[in-house]
Amino acid sequence: MSAEPEAKLFACSQSRELAEKIARVYGQPLGKVEIQRFADGEFRPSFKESIRGRRVFIIGSTFAPTDHLMEMLLMIDAAKRASAKHINAVIPYFGWARQDRKDEPRVPIAAKLVASMLETAGATRVITMDLHADPIQGFFEIPVDHLYSSTIFIPYIERLNLKNLIIASPDMGGAKRAYAYAKYFNTDVAICYKQRLKPNEVAYMELIGNVKGKDVVIVDDLVDTARTLVKAAELIMERGANSVRAAITHPVLSGNAVELIEASPLEELIVTDSIPVRALSNKIKVLTCADLFARVMMSIHTNKSISDLFIM
Repeated sequence: MSAEPEAKLFACSQSRELAEKIARVYGQPLGKVEIQRFADGEFRPSFKESIRGRRVFIIGSTFAPTDHLMEMLLMIDAAKRASAKHINAVIPYFGWARQDRKDEPRVPIAAKLVASMLETAGATRVITMDLHADPIQGFFEIPVDHLYSSTIFIPYIERLNLKNLIIASPDMGGAKRAYAYAKYFNTDVAICYKQRLKPNEVAYMELIGNVKGKDVVIVDDLVDTARTLVKAAELIMERGANSVRAAITHPVLSGNAVELIEASPLEELIVTDSIPVRALSNKIKVLTCADLFARVMMSIHTNKSISDLFIM
């Protein structure tokens, strides 16, 4: 039986920088893609090399604007029509994941819709990291490799050598994630209970747990406007914490989020490069997820287990 032909890696335009890092770790250059843009804003990607019978990895996070999701879909469709054998959608940040259930009348379940669109386009596998809700994996009828940023964050937190470490969640929904970190570090958990009047606006917040004299690390999957994060950090410091920092996977950072973080009591905000961080800040520390994705992609191509790539 002949060996599996070499896989090919391609980048969506929004994640070109991360894709180049992944390609370097993987050990081969990115494939050639050309995007033709029309006067009205429509665009058409095309592969400039043969991918017939190959495994392709198409790398692109689907953060706003929606053109980024559309580019991923069009590249998957183009790969299908070019007779690629395996089409792996590598989506470090899976956008639209916050709409994962019908929590009020007459609203969509956008995460399910996006999953269906990816499958219809022709994806045969999805590789992503820190979904907003684990059950989103069940929206797919194709394999989903759900990676965790704890593999990246834990070694960094260990190097901080915090003597009185405690893990915190900025809301009840992140409690499971916080408990997983706390179990690894054999420490306690604090949880911020919040109530919202509308998206991105916290009306009320209370802290559950004792943080007095502690060095607190808040963990979460994404930071958008940073209002919840900053409010949580302020509350934690008001309750007597020694220090507070945050390790948050996806740096959406909308509006004046960076300015809010700069003015907050946070010592640092540790994020990955799943989304490009364009605004500079001395408080924002970016750790690359390229090594993790490259290793997983190599394992998938060689049909090896990826379980040893998880810390917890």
